[in-house]
Amino acid sequence: MGWNLPDEALKLDNQLCFALYVCSKEIIRKYKPLLEPLNLTYTSYITMLALWEKDDVTVKELGKRLTLDSGTLTPLLKKLESLSYIDRIRSSNDERNVYVRLTNQGRALKKAAAGIPEQMICSTNIQREKAIQLWGTLHELMNSLSND
Repeated sequence: MGWNLPDEALKLDNQLCFALYVCSKEIIRKYKPLLEPLNLTYTSYITMLALWEKDDVTVKELGKRLTLDSGTLTPLLKKLESLSYIDRIRSSNDERNVYVRLTNQGRALKKAAAGIPEQMICSTNIQREKAIQLWGTLHELMNSLSND
């Protein structure tokens, strides 16, 4: 980015964090009408995505995968449980551990959500190749930031 003038470096539109923030907000807004019929918010959607990948995990493991703290995750899991998408089960070996398991209804929801990623790609009007490149760059950035 190497701006010559100090004022350029402090312009809002020149901030990577601002561009990422606006994009994140707008993408989540675009998800809303796709997720509402499934009774999901964006955060509950990514939780379900994680569970469809790996079911029967501890709350702690799920929180780590999603980078969500327990204050955010606990009410979210209660809501998903009230929708009968998941069950939370306390371990009989160590009652400090609570496991999250998909219900049959939660597993069936995967089929209903199958078209959402393609709909999102189409709604961004970005070429598939550029989207793949961006995905790679963002994952590189995520890995770099999480290694601090």
